[in-house]
Amino acid sequence: MSETPQQAFREEAEELLASLESALLELEERPTDMDVVGQVFRAMHTIKGSGAMFGFDSIARFTHEVETVYDLVRAGQLPVSKTLVDLSLQARDHIATLLQASCEGTAADLATGEALVRQFKALIPTRGAPPAVAVEKAAGSADEPQSYRVRLTPHPDILKNGTRMSSLLAELAELGTCRTIAHKAKVPPLDVIDPEQCYVRWDILLTTSAGIEAIRDVFIFVEDDCELKINRIDLGEDSEENQKRLGDILIERGEISQADIDRVLAKTKRIGEMLVEARLVDSDEVASALEEQKLVRELRQQRKEREKPQAATSLRVPAERLDELVNLVGEMVTVQSRLSQTAARLGDTELLSIAEEVERLTEELRDSTLNIRMLPIGSTFATFKRLVRDIASDLRKEVEFQTAGAETELDKTVIERLNDPLVHIIRNSMDHGIELPEVRQAAGKPRQGTVFLGAQHSGDSVIIEIRDDGKGLNPQVLRDKGIARGLIGAEEHLSDQELFQLIFAPGFSTAAQVTGLSGRGVGMDVVKRAIEALRGTVQIDSTPGVGTRVRLRIPLTLAIIESLLVRIGSGSFVLPLAAVEECIELSRAEVEQAHGRCLANVRGHLIPYIPLRRTFGIAGELPEIQQIVITQIDGQQLGFVVDAVVGEHQTVIKSLGPMYRDVRCASGGTILGDGSVALILDLAYLLQQAVQEGALAR
Repeated sequence: MSETPQQAFREEAEELLASLESALLELEERPTDMDVVGQVFRAMHTIKGSGAMFGFDSIARFTHEVETVYDLVRAGQLPVSKTLVDLSLQARDHIATLLQASCEGTAADLATGEALVRQFKALIPTRGAPPAVAVEKAAGSADEPQSYRVRLTPHPDILKNGTRMSSLLAELAELGTCRTIAHKAKVPPLDVIDPEQCYVRWDILLTTSAGIEAIRDVFIFVEDDCELKINRIDLGEDSEENQKRLGDILIERGEISQADIDRVLAKTKRIGEMLVEARLVDSDEVASALEEQKLVRELRQQRKEREKPQAATSLRVPAERLDELVNLVGEMVTVQSRLSQTAARLGDTELLSIAEEVERLTEELRDSTLNIRMLPIGSTFATFKRLVRDIASDLRKEVEFQTAGAETELDKTVIERLNDPLVHIIRNSMDHGIELPEVRQAAGKPRQGTVFLGAQHSGDSVIIEIRDDGKGLNPQVLRDKGIARGLIGAEEHLSDQELFQLIFAPGFSTAAQVTGLSGRGVGMDVVKRAIEALRGTVQIDSTPGVGTRVRLRIPLTLAIIESLLVRIGSGSFVLPLAAVEECIELSRAEVEQAHGRCLANVRGHLIPYIPLRRTFGIAGELPEIQQIVITQIDGQQLGFVVDAVVGEHQTVIKSLGPMYRDVRCASGGTILGDGSVALILDLAYLLQQAVQEGALAR
């Protein structure tokens, strides 16, 4: 089903509203930045124009009023203030509400829009009032790059005062794109030349957006020692009448050919040659003029390219179609695995060759399909920046929001499902963590608190970290609340890490009173369930008076991963290949010599390992030689002992279903080529459990 223009507008408007919000938040930090003001104005203008074109009249009318105010800001008649930014963010939200109402076919809230328009109009200065300097802009600067002809004729003695002409020309080149033509006609022979005299003059063709005054500033210290002329180059009109020449018209009519034109022109001297022969100009003058002519042609061509409608470089595809494509690729991977196993079993050389080719093509198709779904997580950071700003305003706190790793890519589905957990965590940091400015000052901290959101790749996962420099979690308070709610016994002795885990219990809250943000105990339990549904983990570290750090480990994708297939007893298991470093043998004699200590000597380094047969309670006789799969998890080396390593495997991840929701050691399952099921091991969880149980040898 083809997309209607109205649907296309809704999608475009949502993207524009997201960029508008980012620009407004940036404008609040840099209120005199003309580029940011331009971004806001262009977003408003595009929403208004497209809305009117596709029948969204209420959006077009409202946006026109806001755009009018920002036109005054661009003209320097209205300063950017916090009030203006606050109203603009509310206007952005109102446009989103109008858009949603049009999509759902419900009545629009026009009263809110009218109230906002009245507040915007109240900001407009009365007629006759002196213009406000809203945005600093260099005199003589231009929005669009302009081309100039700079003619520099130094006095002969300019070199005697230490002036370096090469430095001047290099500084001029930093303003934009320039072409320099040196006129050397007055340079005398070497036997009579004076090295302290300047015999050369220059023509510089400069394309820059800096403006004519910036060009003059380059020569500010030598203006008395040279003759300087700066003229703007007129590109003229590039209409058909000005472009067509007589020969072009005759060729189009079929009267003559291009070869005829070339043959006749070869017998004719060019105008430059004739002018030089007539001694009206020298060859350097002609070369300079030809260079300017070449520049004008190039700039005209660039202008035509900019004005020409651009072909679409991207294609909108409904997310459902992408999901369907990934599912089909997953099924193909499973079928390809069956084909490879069948070919190996039959031993047919030709069939094996075909199976290898199909495997290669399937891997390329899988990688291409998954890359389509990968998006930078930074696309959601602007949303959280607005969230922090609004909550800080409501709570009367001063908070700086910092981000890192915005370019880190994740599966589109994972990013969408991460939004709610991140909102809950950031709200908790703002409400429970960051103190009021007066309280922070009394504690010797800066008045302004910090909330940090960062992301980085770690093997086949992404680590997302949210931390604040607030008051932190008090283990004793958590313990008292846990006892009061019956979550733990009064005699139980729990570590700080175990007490921190109490905040994930349903209904658990440390807030003294219920507020609009927190206090009902709904939030962190939702976070834990959402992260576990993504096959991820949550870890909390906190120091009272210093701050809290929440660490989320999320898989890159929920679809297909490269893995290592192993066997334990009669069962098959899968380990994410990105975490695997190497595999080594473990003999029965080495196990006996260790006297129960699970340590392997790998090239002089002792590495702890987990015997999975014992961990999973799998009965049966141990093979004479087992395999230790050495992995890297959170910077720590850890081995997993298995009976045999089968080899690399493309794993199509399948959910285990609600019946196995409590099986924490496995993050999913996959169907092998022979139809059997293999569990995908959650290595981070197995490490965490081993540490808590003290099962790792030191």
